[in-house]
Amino acid sequence: MGLVAALRLAGFGIPVTVIEREADVGRDLRASTFHPPTLDMLAPYGVTSDLIPMGLLAPTWQVRMHETGEKAEFDLSLISDETDHPYRLQCEQGNLVRLLVELLAGDPLVEFRFGTELTGLSQDADGVTALLRRDGAEDRARGPYLIGADGAASATRTLLGLAMTGATYPETTVLASTPFAFHEHIDGLSNVNYCWSAEGNFALLRLPELWRCSLYYPPGMPPEAALADDRIETQLQTIHPTGQPYEIVDKRPYRVHQRIVDDYRVGRVLLAGDAAHLNSPSGGMGMNGGIHDAFNLTEKLAEVWRGGDPALLDRYTRQRRPIAERQILQQADGNRRRMTEKDPEKRRAALSELQKTAENPTKAKPYLLRTSMIEGLREAATVP
Repeated sequence: MGLVAALRLAGFGIPVTVIEREADVGRDLRASTFHPPTLDMLAPYGVTSDLIPMGLLAPTWQVRMHETGEKAEFDLSLISDETDHPYRLQCEQGNLVRLLVELLAGDPLVEFRFGTELTGLSQDADGVTALLRRDGAEDRARGPYLIGADGAASATRTLLGLAMTGATYPETTVLASTPFAFHEHIDGLSNVNYCWSAEGNFALLRLPELWRCSLYYPPGMPPEAALADDRIETQLQTIHPTGQPYEIVDKRPYRVHQRIVDDYRVGRVLLAGDAAHLNSPSGGMGMNGGIHDAFNLTEKLAEVWRGGDPALLDRYTRQRRPIAERQILQQADGNRRRMTEKDPEKRRAALSELQKTAENPTKAKPYLLRTSMIEGLREAATVP
């Protein structure tokens, strides 16, 4: 999250240039779940208090058998002594982006270059030179360090020649958003629900004016087939038959990756978020993990700016990469494998185990600390 990094660095008194390929901040839905520690981190900047009215609180989340309504429901109030925000916030990532741009727009330490593409970079003992293109004209920017927080198709990572090891899942997923009020028709829904059904599995995530439906399709189905209106309509009608077509306000296909770079640092260039690691969106850890990267990295950059040893930056990879690998990628992969299970007996066993955990506070609390990403942050902090 480049804007979070900019917010932090400017707060430390460090000048920042933000390079953005698009002409304006993104307004697509993208991620929609903020975990408790992320809200804690953003709170001192006034961001959390602004975000909360834009979203919905999810004090519980569920894994459900769709046809029967059986469920395991996890109550985040169990970790209210560990966080100031014992809930998930269901709020579009675009709201965060716009808030950060507004906060930073008047800061004399922050320069924005919208509509500007990174085309090359070079580094020496004193800094990094970024080669840029805007409106067909060549430009450049220079600074002591460059943070590549430029997403899954990271130009920074490509220019560094870094490979991402891991795998891509075979199936296509479609995220379809609709104003249909599922909570008025399906009993006992939370604002966050991961569901097994006779047809497969899906997720229902509620936002203030929309429900986001993650629909999963068989391996080998091309994205254009998965995106077909009639196919999406059929999927939604199996979730809840309405007798009339669903209104779809947004639909997008994506492939799910579990990939990570070996090192988040190459000299004076550092990677964060999806540029460094890609994971299944199941569990809502991608955006949150990127924000946690930005907080960790900027803390170290501030120390170096004040005269600390640049070797401190190696600690960033040591702290964040294992957490991304074990806590984010593996958890997301486990969530995905559990929810794509087709065997009824294995589903029943998984649900039973989740119910036992959810109903026992002694088991539920550590489980919630892990799934809300608090455990991973604490583990990273102990790495020298």
